[in-house]
Amino acid sequence: MNEPSRRRSSAERHEAIDVNDFVYAATGARVRRLTMPDGSHWFPAVDVCKELGHTNSRKALADHVPDEHREMLETVTGGYGLSVPAGRGWRRDLHVISLQGLILLVNACTKPACAPFKQWVAEVIETVQREGSYSLDEAEVQPAAPGAPIAYAMPDQVAEAIVRLEAHNLRLDEELAEGQRTSIALQKEMLCTQQATLAAQQAMVHALERIADRFDTLVLHRGAVGGHLAPAPTTESVLAGWRRRLSVTEDVWTVALVIAPVLVEKGELREPLESIAARTGLSERRVNECLRLLRRHACIRSRGGADDGAPVYVLHQL
Repeated sequence: MNEPSRRRSSAERHEAIDVNDFVYAATGARVRRLTMPDGSHWFPAVDVCKELGHTNSRKALADHVPDEHREMLETVTGGYGLSVPAGRGWRRDLHVISLQGLILLVNACTKPACAPFKQWVAEVIETVQREGSYSLDEAEVQPAAPGAPIAYAMPDQVAEAIVRLEAHNLRLDEELAEGQRTSIALQKEMLCTQQATLAAQQAMVHALERIADRFDTLVLHRGAVGGHLAPAPTTESVLAGWRRRLSVTEDVWTVALVIAPVLVEKGELREPLESIAARTGLSERRVNECLRLLRRHACIRSRGGADDGAPVYVLHQL
């Protein structure tokens, strides 16, 4: 076989332009593709129409792509004894188009990114009309391996389109990355603001609790005559009032002697039952019964529970 024949045979077995670059230059996007054993390429029609701006894919196919260049996916794969690919939205009834069908849709679209490719197609047709053929220039650097196929230089319009599209994608990637960084910064700022707001709310709640406890301690209620404020309670006055109000057993009075000074001085009692039991020598159960008796006779009242689970009591102001 002479050199020209060898080169033609080699070129027939290999694509002169990588199909991914070819389709990228034609559509301005990366499109899903299936390549059959004979080297033919098929593309989901919906993907191509979406990238080219054809809003109605059925109408676009009917208007611009002949029947021989569009088919159902199951029919295409079945012709080669292949099954439908799994995942990525491949379906048996998916409409697919050949590479020629893709080019026909490109020629019918007005997307600016496709203009260089369409100009190259026009140049190819003009050259064929004028000279009878069109061939790619061989690349300046050829593969050194024996029997390697000839490398062809990519047409200027195709190369420029790819460079321009890649640059555009890089800008989009940079903008996306910057947007993500800005979003993360805003989220962190919002989180810090929320934490600060929560801390301020908690501080306000604690302050209000302290104010309320202080009011209870100062016995802010008006006397029965004259509307004057009653004097602040003392341990002695509290115990005297309790003794006038109820007849208490020795156990109850023992508990009262322990908790009254704390209620007067601190405004509240937050001791666990076991602590009061240790100070009085009574059982926790008996301490709890004594506190219930004091509550029932309006000597103390409950204010919920502390963070450690201990009950909180304050003086019951009459």
